[in-house]
Amino acid sequence: MPNQLLRLQKMHNGEKAQPTFSAGEMERRQNAMRGILEELKLDAAILTSYHNICYFSDFLYCAFGRRYAFVITSEKATSVTAGIDAGQPYRRTFGDNLTYTDWQRDNFFHALQTLLPGAVRLGIEFDQVTLELRRLLEEAFPEVEFVDIAGPTMWLRTIKSDEEIALIREGTATADLGGGAVVSAIGEGVPEYEVALAGTQAMVRHIAARFPSSELKDTWVWFQSGPNTDGAHNAVTSRRMEKGDILSLNCFPMIAGYYTALERTLFLDHASDEHLRIWEVNCAVHRRGLELLKPGARCGDIATELNDIYRSHGLLGYRSFGYGHSFGVMSHYYGREAGVELREDVNTVLQPGMVVSMEPMLSIPEGMPGAGGYREHDILVMTESGSENITGFPFGPEHNILPA
Repeated sequence: MPNQLLRLQKMHNGEKAQPTFSAGEMERRQNAMRGILEELKLDAAILTSYHNICYFSDFLYCAFGRRYAFVITSEKATSVTAGIDAGQPYRRTFGDNLTYTDWQRDNFFHALQTLLPGAVRLGIEFDQVTLELRRLLEEAFPEVEFVDIAGPTMWLRTIKSDEEIALIREGTATADLGGGAVVSAIGEGVPEYEVALAGTQAMVRHIAARFPSSELKDTWVWFQSGPNTDGAHNAVTSRRMEKGDILSLNCFPMIAGYYTALERTLFLDHASDEHLRIWEVNCAVHRRGLELLKPGARCGDIATELNDIYRSHGLLGYRSFGYGHSFGVMSHYYGREAGVELREDVNTVLQPGMVVSMEPMLSIPEGMPGAGGYREHDILVMTESGSENITGFPFGPEHNILPA
């Protein structure tokens, strides 16, 4: 047993876990990062975001008040993790692991100094590094120039490998299964949280069976009813469903840091004429959006054309957000490949290998005919010849007016 309080430890406890991706896939990612280092003339990258650490190491950390990093040099890749996690980061990291202890406040930075002696130029993620962390990094490396690598790493992640696409397919299939469990749990007088629990449990159990070596965390359902449907990210409540309610089904399985989504508008027992009208318009936008998602299309042009459909029905002012976004390493609390957003101000041209959602939403205020939030959501893979919709759950009034 150690008889002193060490600053750093090698917590190589147990065997490496079954990885999510092949060694060849992880080497491809890390070598692509080394290509960025070479292009920007950097000695190393200090990655600190959830999404980049997960993408390049296959380890998804739990911060809980502590700092984490993944350091990539021309020769090595090492996760820097807190002692509270013991050997778990080592087991999950594709690469080496160095653990810092709590016994001195600056041990995290001491670990980085140990890994990067003589560094002159280091890449960090400007969009993830707080003012405090930037100051502390500058104190730890007073002679170093820090260079932003957030953009280059984002663009690298926007093109998915075959292995990534295979995992995303598994996620969408899991979401479809969760959607079925949600629908089965819906009924008059049932509270939102019971429906959400049914969907979450079904998805977690499926992921456990399909990926027995995966960590099981962060899968969730947002199920909303009535006025709670007005926002896409409204939390589950205890509200009980009533006949005629507009409902929002939102299933979000998480597999190894990869988020996928299924979102559907539903009604319990019946829908008013105005609800049906607005729902049909949103479905028309969704169908046209699915047609427009293909390589060569510009994100902003897609948004502009879909705006015209809403405008023709007098509904454009009730549109809630962009029409879709890139999928990959992300969740509700980390990650976003902002360069692939279906918004008017984004000029990115879609390419084969990108994975993009179509998710139009209208939010009609309470007190107006047809009040509530309407949202459909599918995920599409951009291919060499077009696109493939990998979401299977049906949408529209002909499928999703449910018996009470």
